[in-house]
Amino acid sequence: MLRTGSLLLFSLPAVPLFSQSGRQAGGECPVVRPNIVYIMTDDHTAQMMSCYDNRFVETPNLDRIAQDGVRFTRSFVANSLSGPSRACMITGKHSHKNGFTNNEHGIFDGSQQTMPKLLQAAGYETALIGKWHLVSTPTGFDHWEILPGQGDYYNPYFIHMDGSRSLDSGYVTRIITDKALTWLDHRSAEKPFAIFIHHKACHRAWLPALDDLRLYEDRTFPLPAEFHDNYVTRAAASQTEMEIGKDMDIVYDTKMFVSPEETPRTRLSGAYQGMIGRLSKEERRRYDDFYVPLSRQFYQQWGTDYNFLPLQSQSSQEGSRDAQLLEWKYQRYMRDYAKVVHALDVEVGRVLDYLEQHGMLDNTLVVYTSDQGFYMGEHGWFDKRFMYEESLSTPLVMHLPKGYERRGEIDEMVQNIDYAPTFLDLAGAPIPADIQGVSLLPLLKGKAATKQDKQAIKNWRDAIYYHYYEYPAEHKVRRHYGLRTERYKLIHFYGHDVNTWELFDLKNDPHEMHNLYGQPGYEALQRQLHHRLETLQIQYDDPQR
Repeated sequence: MLRTGSLLLFSLPAVPLFSQSGRQAGGECPVVRPNIVYIMTDDHTAQMMSCYDNRFVETPNLDRIAQDGVRFTRSFVANSLSGPSRACMITGKHSHKNGFTNNEHGIFDGSQQTMPKLLQAAGYETALIGKWHLVSTPTGFDHWEILPGQGDYYNPYFIHMDGSRSLDSGYVTRIITDKALTWLDHRSAEKPFAIFIHHKACHRAWLPALDDLRLYEDRTFPLPAEFHDNYVTRAAASQTEMEIGKDMDIVYDTKMFVSPEETPRTRLSGAYQGMIGRLSKEERRRYDDFYVPLSRQFYQQWGTDYNFLPLQSQSSQEGSRDAQLLEWKYQRYMRDYAKVVHALDVEVGRVLDYLEQHGMLDNTLVVYTSDQGFYMGEHGWFDKRFMYEESLSTPLVMHLPKGYERRGEIDEMVQNIDYAPTFLDLAGAPIPADIQGVSLLPLLKGKAATKQDKQAIKNWRDAIYYHYYEYPAEHKVRRHYGLRTERYKLIHFYGHDVNTWELFDLKNDPHEMHNLYGQPGYEALQRQLHHRLETLQIQYDDPQR
């Protein structure tokens, strides 16, 4: 039993529709199947893409994809954490089904069925360049070059298929693009291809390209509406360690480093020195010319005693010393993050230009997304993990090949488990019945949509399911699961020290500040959402119920 869209089908063949040569099985006419270019970043959030009407930065090359194709307005992840999110994408299954639930203790089982393996079986040449972050060795790729672990921004190492390592000089975002374009130059001309370009950007600690150090320094970023959140009625939110004020390291994150002798020792200052220690002498001079004067100015203003950092920074009184420091750290964070996004946008433009110059755009699906969203000061936070909108949501824009005529916004709720069946559907390959996502192709066809496609759209999902597992771990976000519908969100935080429910009305409370669970008048809605949550857990066979 196979699936396309959200419908069960019994008529698809159990073998690929096309031979590896690109001809119809048993036929004479060549069939040109679309190529796939999947560009994924780490921790890039829709708030930092200008095509999402953000208040922060300009991303003209990312916007090119949306302007020429589609922009998903309700794109979500199944588990807002880097490794687990990647496992969901590559398998089309929720974390409890693919076995990689968290970064702390997981090793991805590369022997299992994955979308790249199925694309290979359908005759595609596959490649992975950049961040893998699943601990085990990649499988299902004809070629791969990956960063070890998180990788480095400056002069990074890469691991190759033969197990060797090389040190590449330069900035990681540029290097990954170089390697991807080199592979495209040398790929087989006889096969369609799928290349996965996985960037380290925009992961912490947001180290800019040296040419971009002075970008955005004249920009004062507006504070999010809920920047001074005090987490009333949301116990799990109040117990995290991801507040900009008290948890963002002054050396590692905001780069206030003069020298080992002149800089206070912080928990992560040694790791920071290791990162910038990768720079050459001349590169380090350029780096220090920018950050050292800022650092000296900072210590002259604030001193070197960090015991004054607020325990509840988000509720600091406006104009107080703590509030001033909190907002200063926010501005430094935003500027460095924006610089990293700028370099990324430039490199995405290089890929688009290459495809256009080589006449590939008309026959290539270009997907840009991130492994999850990120907090840019919302609720006073950085990082991700929560089921709240900023980390649950992820940007998703697509340039579509010929034959897929949809343009503009797509409002249906989609999830990263949908990418695997979408790519397989596009390749004319069978979609195994155990894949939990659904193909997005019915949403992309526009006027070419068949009666079956229209039925799939009519029956599109009315809720998405989420489950986060990693606790205890960095940032101390409690385990939780829940569902999001068009209007409401129900979350259950669970574990040895927490057992609480949260309910939000996203129409009237888009910033998720007011937990309605247990409030008078919401009893019927709670019962309804609990029932829908249970049906999703049964549908996805999640034992947490």
